[in-house]
Amino acid sequence: MTTEMIICVALLVVFFSVMIYVGIYTRKHATDVNGFVLGGRSVGPWLTAFAFGTSYFSAVIFVGYAGQFGWSFGLASTWAGLGNAFIGSLLAWNVLGRRTRIMTQHLDAKTMPDFFGKRFNSTPLKVAASVIVFVFLIPYTASLYNGLSSLFGIAFDIPYWVIIAVMAVLTGVYVIFGGYMATAINDFIQGIIMLFGICVVIGAVLSDNGGLVNAMQKLSDVPAEGWTGGAFTSFFGPDPLALLFVVILTSLGTWGLPQMVGKFYAIKSEKDIHKGTVISTVFAIIVAGGCYFLGGFGRLYADEVSYQSDGVTPLFDTIVPSMLKTLPILVIAVVIVLVLSASMSTLSSLVLASSSTFTLDLIRPASKKGMTEKKQVMVMRIFIVFFIIISAVIAIFKDAHPEVTFIAQMMGVSWGALAGAFLAPFLYGLYWKGVTKASCVICFIWGCGIAVFQLIISLWGIDISGWGSFLSYIFASSVRSGVIAMIGGLIIIPVVSLFTKKQDKDEVDNMFTCYEEKVEVPVKDSLD
Repeated sequence: MTTEMIICVALLVVFFSVMIYVGIYTRKHATDVNGFVLGGRSVGPWLTAFAFGTSYFSAVIFVGYAGQFGWSFGLASTWAGLGNAFIGSLLAWNVLGRRTRIMTQHLDAKTMPDFFGKRFNSTPLKVAASVIVFVFLIPYTASLYNGLSSLFGIAFDIPYWVIIAVMAVLTGVYVIFGGYMATAINDFIQGIIMLFGICVVIGAVLSDNGGLVNAMQKLSDVPAEGWTGGAFTSFFGPDPLALLFVVILTSLGTWGLPQMVGKFYAIKSEKDIHKGTVISTVFAIIVAGGCYFLGGFGRLYADEVSYQSDGVTPLFDTIVPSMLKTLPILVIAVVIVLVLSASMSTLSSLVLASSSTFTLDLIRPASKKGMTEKKQVMVMRIFIVFFIIISAVIAIFKDAHPEVTFIAQMMGVSWGALAGAFLAPFLYGLYWKGVTKASCVICFIWGCGIAVFQLIISLWGIDISGWGSFLSYIFASSVRSGVIAMIGGLIIIPVVSLFTKKQDKDEVDNMFTCYEEKVEVPVKDSLD
């Protein structure tokens, strides 16, 4: 074993040891439901902001999306990263952060389905939301393993299933021990690694191509259909409309994802929300902006990338790993730890969201004898193991049987389904007393219906060319149909609410009193 390889192994051992230690250290915070799921609603701004950012940006972003959209749009794909920062982080914190924290505490809601059930006084609505979370978070969770085999294959000769198993076991250990607090602290550590790692990788790739100016010159010479040159270094890239859909889905979509919104439930105070907003936005600019900027140079490695059977379309998960093959082994080691950090942080957030939702919103209400706090936490830990095993098995099966396209397509539509179903009713539910239960039901059906329809089209290879230019364009991609699902929901909720039965006025007024409670603030914050 070479010296470089020993250093790689040592970095991984240290990384895994720290993750496990944090889980054991924080176990005292996970003795009841509130502590296990929300960290006692006392998590500070740095931990919350990094937990938000690391749950947002996984290996799917670094390996998959950065490679795919960088290949398609060139350096203009950086707009997706900036959209993630200013829409998905800055605007999300300002629009959702404070109100989510206040109302969820007032309603004693610990999950997004729990919020829907209590906000609209409907157990069936809570159950429906829980089923949607269960169905669509599982394939999303399995997608986090994508790209890991390509990266590890650069430095280690290890079977793919071993990589998945190690990552799954270690993530499970610290989440089971420490719950949300362990996840938040490890997210902070992993976030630091991601910030450092992306800067190192960008510098190494640019240096490998003669610096920024030379790299951009090479990229500007790459031909694109309908362009004489400079397509992949232009301001909005070769397809601005398609890029806009990517920005909207990956930025606005987070407003409706349970594992993202759940971070606002746990933050401690008003001051922490202000700090968390700034920290989260800066983190997103560096990590998301850096990932997409890096992916924009993917076409410089066209000779190294693996292609599909047509010989033209690349295997997108191989683009970023191909960019790293020529780099020093120490840089590759940093990248491996970076991607592991991104994947494990998002995996921990997803399985915690899934297990808490399944336990608190489905198992506990169905229990005839009731469940003590201790038993609820135990059941959540069991389901964490279950969800991690299921996601790992799906990922391994998908790799061994690439001809089974159902799994890959499910992963592609899961984000759009969750955001399409939840974003509008959650957002309006925080701000408007006039939202009705019927409008939420229709929005759930709309969001999931669009996603399933897209899945059927993709699986069966339905010819949509004769559907008209608009429909053909929208359903040619799960990204575009996901955006339509979200935007449609934002229209459905107010329109349907105007014509359907309203909630009891006194009941709704009582819910919104939480926003009117008086607090004393320093004169520097208010002159009144």
